[in-house]
Amino acid sequence: MRLLPPSTNNAYTGARSSVWYLFLTGLLTLLPGLIHSFLPDGGSQVIAHLDVGDRGDLVVSVFRWEGATQLAYGAIILMAAMRYQTLTPFLLLAGVFERGLMAVEGWIFTPPASGHHPPEHYASVVFAPLALVFLILSLRNRKA
Repeated sequence: MRLLPPSTNNAYTGARSSVWYLFLTGLLTLLPGLIHSFLPDGGSQVIAHLDVGDRGDLVVSVFRWEGATQLAYGAIILMAAMRYQTLTPFLLLAGVFERGLMAVEGWIFTPPASGHHPPEHYASVVFAPLALVFLILSLRNRKA
């Protein structure tokens, strides 16, 4: 097939739990992508409870942009978990960096002035260390 090369699943020797975690990560990336892309406010007020002031149009467009990237990234993650499992360690490493940077940004460098954190700030604190654990497991050879 020209679009997708053959599956590499037979060559993956890491922990199966890491692949399942990667699959869950893909689903949990698609969900906010759908919310940001299709809710009328992009989730900015309904979910994140942000005060958008008189720039609601700008906030919604930024949320929609983020939703588009989440949909694409989530689809890639799901494809890897289902068909290209040898990419599991690489995508988990990307997840450690992504979520780690999001956590540092949201809690240390630029915490919200209102003190109210959107759900992603909490999720990043949880998923960064989890991704690290599953990255380590994905690099170890599975017991026969």
